Amino acid sequence: MKSSVKGKFITFEGIDGAGKSTHISFVADYLKAREKIVITTREPGGTELGEKLRDLLLHEKMHLETEALLMFAARREHLAQVIEPALARGDWVISDRFTDASFAYQGGGRQLNVTKLETLERWVHPHLQPDLTLLFDVPLDVAKARLDATRTPDKFEQEKSVFFAATRTEYVRRAKQFPARFRVIDGTQSILQVQNELHKLLDEFIVSG
Repeated sequence: MKSSVKGKFITFEGIDGAGKSTHISFVADYLKAREKIVITTREPGGTELGEKLRDLLLHEKMHLETEALLMFAARREHLAQVIEPALARGDWVISDRFTDASFAYQGGGRQLNVTKLETLERWVHPHLQPDLTLLFDVPLDVAKARLDATRTPDKFEQEKSVFFAATRTEYVRRAKQFPARFRVIDGTQSILQVQNELHKLLDEFIVSG
């Protein structure tokens, strides 16, 4: 059933190892405690087809433009099957990555022409942007140390420091370009410090929203 009140769309962004995924459940629980219906999802992925594309994107070598096109193909399915219906119902959607990640990784890290990404963005979701984007930012050496200590890296996580430096730079550039929706979180803080910051941020977001 379509709600008269549109839901809110919150995205988590940051380079691999920035710590964003650690705090998604905290934010979801915070919102649920305030009687919000919350959907948590991720990109690439979020749907049956999207998860199949995720496996290809994270592990198979491919042409840069193929990679970007598959990212947006998975995103279009994600929007159609999960994000747009949830927002129409009045639910709150939290996504681990969205289009900012394509600009950061394919545009910044891989150096794909940004105008091509902008064209795909206008095609795939011309009227929808996140209401709030939480960008977790850490120095490259911190991110690398965290990744080395956790899991077997995928093809993106295996990239060299120059790739992650360019990815991080693009994230910061977008945060400056869209200050109304971006909030930059210092990911080097303790979990408790980050959660306290998120608590204040979300209180302000709900009141303003």
